[in-house]
Amino acid sequence: MDIIINDIVNNLVNYVQLYGIWLGFLIIILESILPFLPLFVFIALNVEAFGFIIGFLLSWSATIVGCLISYFFFKYLVGNRIDKYINKSKKKKEKLRKVVNAIKNVKFSTLVVLMALPFSPAFMFNIACGITKVNFRKFFLSLLISKLSIIYFWGFIGTSLFDSIMDVTILIRVVIMLLVAFMISKFVMKKYNIE
Repeated sequence: MDIIINDIVNNLVNYVQLYGIWLGFLIIILESILPFLPLFVFIALNVEAFGFIIGFLLSWSATIVGCLISYFFFKYLVGNRIDKYINKSKKKKEKLRKVVNAIKNVKFSTLVVLMALPFSPAFMFNIACGITKVNFRKFFLSLLISKLSIIYFWGFIGTSLFDSIMDVTILIRVVIMLLVAFMISKFVMKKYNIE
């Protein structure tokens, strides 16, 4: 079974190498928009095909672009429709407005940590932040910080997930990455007066 899996992975890596960086970039963007695609597989492919540094930077920039596309789509196409719907019904207006405000007013550092969790559904954050029209600067800066740890996590352990989860040192690294993301978010929040 291991031989079959290794053959599949090697064939995929060869395919990504053959078509170059643009394919690696495109598959990550598609994953950000189509949530059923496995992000960890594409990041692991990029890291394996282009090396850790180039694969990391490629995956990080592509996931940010994909998340921004999703955010703007939901902000301008869906968010406006929800605003109109809320404004039509007075009873529903209060309940929905409370939910919208709760998402919109989530603390920057909380948003960063939630987005930095390795198994968090990134597409849900893109949709929720877009629909509720979370401030673009807040969303963008939280993406820049949180996606560093996600890409590092999946690039580092994406090929050996089950072994890595059982390894205490990997779990400690994940906790350290989350703490670093939290501290960076606090610094950025103060420096740029975000909230």
